[in-house]
Amino acid sequence: MSETAKLTRGSVRGHLVTQTAPMIIGVAAIMSVGLIDAYFIGQLGSQELAAVSFIFPITIALSSLGVGVMVGINSVIARALGEGDRDRAERRANFGAVFALGIGIALALALYLLLDALFRLMQAPEALLPLIREYMRPYALGMVLLLVQMALNGILRGQGEAKATSYVSLTYSVANWVLDPLLITGIGGFEGFGVAGAAYATLAGWAIAIVMALWLIGRSTLKIHPALIRQCRWGESAKAILSVAGPAAFSNAINPIGLSVLTALLASQGEAAVAGFGAAGRLQSFAVVPLLALSGSIGAIVGQNWGAGMPGRSREAMREAALFCIGYGLVVAIMLYAFGDWFADFFTDDPAVIEQFSRYLAISVWGYAGFGVLIVANGAMNAVDKARYALGQSFARVFLVMLPFAWLLRGAWGPDAIYAAELAANVLGGLLAAWLAWRVLRAHSENTPEPQTIR
Repeated sequence: MSETAKLTRGSVRGHLVTQTAPMIIGVAAIMSVGLIDAYFIGQLGSQELAAVSFIFPITIALSSLGVGVMVGINSVIARALGEGDRDRAERRANFGAVFALGIGIALALALYLLLDALFRLMQAPEALLPLIREYMRPYALGMVLLLVQMALNGILRGQGEAKATSYVSLTYSVANWVLDPLLITGIGGFEGFGVAGAAYATLAGWAIAIVMALWLIGRSTLKIHPALIRQCRWGESAKAILSVAGPAAFSNAINPIGLSVLTALLASQGEAAVAGFGAAGRLQSFAVVPLLALSGSIGAIVGQNWGAGMPGRSREAMREAALFCIGYGLVVAIMLYAFGDWFADFFTDDPAVIEQFSRYLAISVWGYAGFGVLIVANGAMNAVDKARYALGQSFARVFLVMLPFAWLLRGAWGPDAIYAAELAANVLGGLLAAWLAWRVLRAHSENTPEPQTIR
């Protein structure tokens, strides 16, 4: 057992707490950026808020591709450390950084060239396209920064450095908190850049976060160094990372792709429905922060114990995490259901938008527990090199439940069909994910004798 695989020793529940707590701070900080963006863009007008509502699912989908790369790097590093192979972990950390850089360049060029076609496919009105371009053109070119930041976070996460990853997230977020009001609405004699200002703030935040991540990696067990990059076994490392990163990227991207289609379906109901759906979606993203943090932290715990030949501890981590998702999901659902109108007032004073904002929360919040179980199970599957299972259950949730439900019922139910489709997808997706994760972890545990560990 590797001495660097610190998550293979001690209380599993304790590791879940110590790994997740810092990530809650980091993820909350990142999600707060979306809320702050929506707040200041909302001051520009309802048309600008509607434009960003079309943009939001696309940026989440693109971020999800970055998350997939991060998860792939996290998985191969955690398992290598669990197996006691520090040199292999370090080689793959270095390869992962270079790999992310290449993927970022390709995504940046593709997105920049396909902007108009993409948003026309989403049924964005012609009147909103100039506002969409203002934001997306600089954002597209900044994809390189996003992917590199994600890769560096994956290197830290695989080592179980949860506090370090939270520092990177906080650095990015603080930069946005400061720059958003300056660059969006301006201050004093400076008028700001409007919608584009939010994109400029995001790019600056990524760049600063990369500097912080490199400094933290320099203080960690695994190092980034040109000599180590040259020593990488490129074919072997690419195959190992892509076996997880590819399915994980698509798995993470499927949900925002589904939201993009839902947004397109809502477009026929008017700008108020789109604006309310988009703004409430940002609040929802913030509300599920602990679930997102848990889905990020469980990978290192499950991966290190899996690599060390202790699947029982991996299974225990999944069970404890699922129970938390159910409890937390129900509590936060009750709170948002009760205070939907109050939250809506922070984003807009348009009565039609407020009505749709509140209606969306009233219906969708009851699926948070299922969504939490789904993403935590996906994190566990990715960690044990079963990313294709995570992809399969995410695909089923969106394409076999969410989209058919919304499409078939939107004529009779209107916007409520879109909101109810998300609820149904989360409940059924959570049940499927729990069954699949438990089956995979249990089957391996029954066939693998575990070494004695100090708890």
